[in-house]
Amino acid sequence: MKRFKNILCVVESGEKCKPALKRAVNLAENNQANLTVVNVTQRITVGFGMPEGGPISANLQALMISDHVQELETLIEPYRKSIDIKTKVLIGTPFLEIIREVLRNDHDLVIKVPDNQDWLDRLFGSDDMHLLRKCPCPVWLIKPGELKSYKRILAAVDVDFDRDNENLPGELESRRALNRQILEMAYSLAISEFAELHVMHAWEALGESMMAGSFVRTPKEQIYEYIEQVRRKHEASLGGLMNEMANNVGQDATDYLNPQTHLVKGRAGKEIPEMIKRFEINLIVMGTIARTGIPGFFIGNTAETILNQIECSVLAIKPPGFVTPVTLER
Repeated sequence: MKRFKNILCVVESGEKCKPALKRAVNLAENNQANLTVVNVTQRITVGFGMPEGGPISANLQALMISDHVQELETLIEPYRKSIDIKTKVLIGTPFLEIIREVLRNDHDLVIKVPDNQDWLDRLFGSDDMHLLRKCPCPVWLIKPGELKSYKRILAAVDVDFDRDNENLPGELESRRALNRQILEMAYSLAISEFAELHVMHAWEALGESMMAGSFVRTPKEQIYEYIEQVRRKHEASLGGLMNEMANNVGQDATDYLNPQTHLVKGRAGKEIPEMIKRFEINLIVMGTIARTGIPGFFIGNTAETILNQIECSVLAIKPPGFVTPVTLER
């Protein structure tokens, strides 16, 4: 990939963080990017009547930091000869300190493994989910024990532009820009990993169930015609996006990748996890935040629904204009 120039890799002790570290090193080498490897430790406070920063808590904190520094050095030692790696121990709440590190040093990618091995049951509400919601740069969560290279990559895009209000001209371009970002990263990764590339858009015909209900009783032919009209509209939007990407990356790269497009009828929160299982996807590239239609306000319910059902690695991207609620002030 050629997009990232200042990478932040978050590690913990033990074996499970090694896949994320190795991928961060390879990515930094291939891009001639800066790489910082950090570990986060909680701030120590010692009971009632013992103020924070007192002799006992300060000594314990210093010992803990020293222990983490040694762990970091042991982890990165195998890579010292091939690449310059900065290390740092952060103190505080993990997701807050990671985001603050991104803000302080203008990192353009965070790479880490999930906090919990039990990815399916406990990702939601974890520090990882906070990162996915609030980190201003892309976040790449790498599943422990994953393959050395990805075999199948899925780019999940949203080309339902009818939801954009004509009175909010920035909304349409923001969504298109996010789609372009998702595809650019997915294309680049698929080329570097020699992986199959799948591009998916899930669509719904709003009002279909009401039309078929007992109160309206719309003729079946009219319902089918309406659904088909909606499908063709989404098909044209997805085709236009893919043509734009072919023009941007070049026909040779497009022919080499031969991306498989999937226009799937149904809710994204249901259809995307099923697609991942059906095609045994190793990595999904997706947006984790969507606009509400009100400038400056974002939601991410669909993304969170998806993330709590999948077991593959995730490269999550924010839309242009996203501003993290986290600040450098404590």
